[in-house]
Formats: sequence, C-alpha cells, structure tokens
Amino acid sequence: MEAGTISQAAQAILDAYDTGKPIEPVVDQFPGSTIRDAYRIQKEVVHQWLAGGDTVKGHKVGLASLAMQTQMGVNQPDYGHLLTSMFQLEHLPIDASTYLQPRIEPEIAFVLGRQLSGPGVTVADALRAIDYVVPALEIVDSRIRDWRISIVDTIADNASSGGVVLGSKPTLIHQADLAKVSCVMSINGKTTGTGVGGAVLGSPINALVWLANTVGPLGTTLEPGHVILPGSMTRAEPVGAGDVVTATMGELGDVTAVFTDSDEQ
Repeated sequence: MEAGTISQAAQAILDAYDTGKPIEPVVDQFPGSTIRDAYRIQKEVVHQWLAGGDTVKGHKVGLASLAMQTQMGVNQPDYGHLLTSMFQLEHLPIDASTYLQPRIEPEIAFVLGRQLSGPGVTVADALRAIDYVVPALEIVDSRIRDWRISIVDTIADNASSGGVVLGSKPTLIHQADLAKVSCVMSINGKTTGTGVGGAVLGSPINALVWLANTVGPLGTTLEPGHVILPGSMTRAEPVGAGDVVTATMGELGDVTAVFTDSDEQ
C-alpha cells in the first residue's frame, strides 16, 4: 500500500469510532492488503490517538488460543495497543454504548516491573520482567461490520481492541502455575465459558515472549508498569447494557464488569 492509502484506511477506521457506524472490511475496500499493510494502518490509527492526547499503557496479544483462532477463522496471533482511555474500573458502570459490537473474554493480565525488548527474549527473561498478574476481562470490539474480519482487518483495527477491566488482587508470578490456572466466565450468573491458562499458546508466558520478540524489531519496547493481555482463555461472548460479567480464576481471584447504558450512569 502507498502511504496515502494507509492514511485513507486508517481514517476510515477512525471515522467508525467517531460515528459509531461500522465500516466494510478493509480487505474489501482495499483489495490486496497484506498483514504488513495492516500493521501500518494500526500504527497510523494509534498515532492519531496519541496526537489527540491519549497514551499507550500496554499491549494485547489477540487470537492466541485455538478457540479464538477457530472463532475468527485465522491461524496466527496478532497484537494491538492498549490506550489509557480503554481502561475501565471493576464493578463500576461501563457505558455499553461506547462500543459498536462488544464481546468479552477472560485473560490473565501481566503488569511489568522491568523493561522487555526483543528480539531474543526467552521465557526466563519474560518471567523476570513480570511484577505481578491479575485477572482481567478484555472488551473486544470491531469497527468492521458484523465482525466480518480477516487477519488483516483485525490487525488494522488495533487487534479489535475495545476496553480492559482489571481485577484488584495481585499475584506474584511464582505463586501460580499460569498454564494450569482454571477460568469460569459467567454472564448474569450463567456460565458461558470455561478454560485454562494453557489454552493461550500453551502458557500465557509464551504469548508475552511472542509479543516482545514480535514488536522489538519494530522499535517497540514493553515498558515497566505496562499491562500486557496475553490472550483469551475462552471464546468471546457478546455483551450489552444490563449484563454483569464475572471471570473466576482460581487462586488468582476474580474480576467483574458491569455494563449499563448512558442514561443509567
């Protein structure tokens, strides 16, 4: 893609945020778009947010589990940026109308205590860099109409990022075997999904290693204090106003998101 086309595609995604109206798939509007193009589009979208005063507070790995890859029809992970404006507080009302087509998924969030920069990051490096973990719920969303996404579409759309809710119980990394941590997600008291940490690339730690080694050569360093979402332990489920979502993750504790509409806040 030419630079002008990258800017055009990024603006289409930004317009969807502004208008609340999803757009047609990027691959339909811009035939021949590649994964490399998609990351360039994502970078331009994030650049515009930063120019508007937002800040990067972490990154996410998307499509890291077989369940999510199967659900979305892809065969590899991707990554996106987490911005300050995306973080929501646990138990407090979240305006569902902020999102276009929201879904929710449970994750084990890493909070970094040290800088992590690839290439060459190992599992040992990643473990040393983690300050603690907390249970999290990621609100995924798509600016692409009806979630008709390819890997190119979701990458361009910042890995279908929407929001993040962090639990309040920190656990040191050596206090839990993350691959064996079990998860039960419920919506309005009904179980909607179960999973284990090992569903995420064999272990959520592997997702962190993949992320550091993928973004490092692109000039991005994972910074102390940043939140890293390694990928979902279950399928994503649709949510809307009136829904209360809880993910319980054994010894890691639980996290709850409460969705309302703007008139109830």
